[in-house]
Amino acid sequence: MSDPSGGCADPRTAVTEAEVEALVRGICFKTGPPRRLGVEVEWLVHELRDPRLPVSPERLEAVYAALRTVPLRSALTVEPGGQLELSSPPAASLMECVGTVSADLDAVRAVLRRDGLAIVGLGHDPWHTPRRFLRAPRYDAMEACLDRTGPAGRAMMCTSASVQVCLDAGYEEPGPLGHVRRWWLAHQLGAVLVAAFANSPIAGGRPTGWLSTRQLRWAQIGTGRAGGPVLDADPRGAWARHVLDSPVMCVRRDDGPWHVPDGLTFREWTRSPRPPTRDDLHYHATTLFPPVRPRGHLELRMIDAQPGDDGWIVPLAVAAALFDDPEAAETAYRAVKPLAERAHGMPAPHNPLWRDAARVGLADPELREVAAACFAAGLRALPRLGATTEVVDAVGAYRDRHVARGRCPADDSLDELRAAARGAHPLPQRTHGKDTPS
Repeated sequence: MSDPSGGCADPRTAVTEAEVEALVRGICFKTGPPRRLGVEVEWLVHELRDPRLPVSPERLEAVYAALRTVPLRSALTVEPGGQLELSSPPAASLMECVGTVSADLDAVRAVLRRDGLAIVGLGHDPWHTPRRFLRAPRYDAMEACLDRTGPAGRAMMCTSASVQVCLDAGYEEPGPLGHVRRWWLAHQLGAVLVAAFANSPIAGGRPTGWLSTRQLRWAQIGTGRAGGPVLDADPRGAWARHVLDSPVMCVRRDDGPWHVPDGLTFREWTRSPRPPTRDDLHYHATTLFPPVRPRGHLELRMIDAQPGDDGWIVPLAVAAALFDDPEAAETAYRAVKPLAERAHGMPAPHNPLWRDAARVGLADPELREVAAACFAAGLRALPRLGATTEVVDAVGAYRDRHVARGRCPADDSLDELRAAARGAHPLPQRTHGKDTPS
């Protein structure tokens, strides 16, 4: 969250309730022509020879130290459970984004391979229980806060991974690329993306009954921390109210453990004898994890990590096409419009539409039909966005292999698990190496 004052105001200045609302409204949607695109790809780190074996913290520390010496254009960060994340710089085109991240991933894989490790595209670790790798006040406080709602928080922190697509907020004016339309579309199309790219059906070596266990974990964390606001015609106001009415995860301290209040909203904090500062507001916004997060741009957070070296490119390309090409955006809007009734006016992901998407994926006939229409529109749009034949073919192959058959990568994992149980092969074999949809 950037400071609309341009950095002139002291971030330690206390803010009132009205100032918080004005600040959030001023920075959550930076409108203008959609020109920039980004992606954040998270990966589980596993043993190359056998992904069921745990990787020791010492090995992770050593390999991450080595990675920090590698020149990358993307920002490399480590998640609480040791997952690796690459965040691209804002790109001027889809192919610029793909090229930057692909090159960085090649460099990262080379370092990991020398130590017998690999990054794996799965939305939820199918074998390992949550184990925290990072020890820092933020994650201590996060764990303490999320533990109040059950074990889902630790699973999210330590055993989940995603593909997060970052899109410009869109025009101020109405239309297929207007920010109000894009905000609404993200929450309805988001359920379709959950279903089409579900890739986390297993935990503890057994099926969970959900094709996206990762999305299930987010829903279990609760509405205040991982839910979105009620959709209306004023996205800025809706998000500002959501920020104010969401619970405070922690109050930071310069020394000692951070305070983890129970049930204190940010609005209530502004009315306290020791009100929060602008810096506290900035930090509070980073502790909210809705499926669509406005950070000036829109951050789509609902897509499971994808199998194979290049599987992440497909959801990135599909999202870019459906949001940034006007014709495809209009087609997607019309296709998903009937789905809104299934949400019953409830915020994502805590509504029936999103639950069905995470549980059964494209086995749901309506989600399958909408996904087919959206993929068709995306495939028509991608050449207009400058996508290469290779990227268009990858999206087309994914459509043929999964969407057209009412399937997603989670179905492949379950097939492999059943085959392993019959003794056909000992392990799922698709988690490493090249696996571009074909």
